[in-house]
Amino acid sequence: MRWIIKISSGLLVTLLLTACASAVPPSRLGDYVSSEHRGSEEALSHVEQRPLRAALVLVSDTADAGAVTNLPDEALLRLGETLKADISRVLPVTITEVLSADQIRPQPNGDWSQFADLGRQRGLEYLAVVVVSSTEQEYPVTLFLGWTTHAQPGFRRDNWSLLEFALLDLKNNVSLMEAEGRGWATLDRPTAPGIDQWYPVVYLRPQDPERRIWPPTYEGAPNTLKVVSFDQAEKRLALKLQNSYIGQLQAMADKPASY
Repeated sequence: MRWIIKISSGLLVTLLLTACASAVPPSRLGDYVSSEHRGSEEALSHVEQRPLRAALVLVSDTADAGAVTNLPDEALLRLGETLKADISRVLPVTITEVLSADQIRPQPNGDWSQFADLGRQRGLEYLAVVVVSSTEQEYPVTLFLGWTTHAQPGFRRDNWSLLEFALLDLKNNVSLMEAEGRGWATLDRPTAPGIDQWYPVVYLRPQDPERRIWPPTYEGAPNTLKVVSFDQAEKRLALKLQNSYIGQLQAMADKPASY
């Protein structure tokens, strides 16, 4: 009976944590692409040109009050290359290049014209936009060394990451597909370095707390945390895009033929 109660309590805690994490950080896509430009759920499957040729615009957003600095430049470039490959793999879209988003700014209800201008400058009719945002919290904890009872004061930092995708048809002023991927990871580190065999350590949340990832340096551990968290968000985004497009194709196949 006690085991049932413990298991039920653990599942309840996990569900509550997952529910809270699903809204953290808050969505930022609406400040770039207004919902009034959103197409139908099957919009992409109705486009005749295959594959679409599009550029990827990676927007690093830190405008929300609870936002933190996103990935370092080198890691952001690597994320862009991974997204470029995965989007081209799961959708009928060929990502030709990754464009700078320096001129893209958030606006209340979005600003389509800045994407239209960017597409006009590059001679493109389609843009794949990914808005990158994250938030963190840090609090003191007691860290135990190995399986011993020796403890040391330290800090725990949670990072929640969010990647929001929109495929823009600039010719028809419509968003053909939208999706998001979220990641969550935790960093445990002592107040001072020196116990490298145990800390600092990053682990995934909430599904895999046993998998440990050791940052290469104590000072660089916060960046490793972000890289791990965004890697999870990217994998989930790619899976959602794939499932969404397969769902569109299935829906079209299930429709009765018209003569």
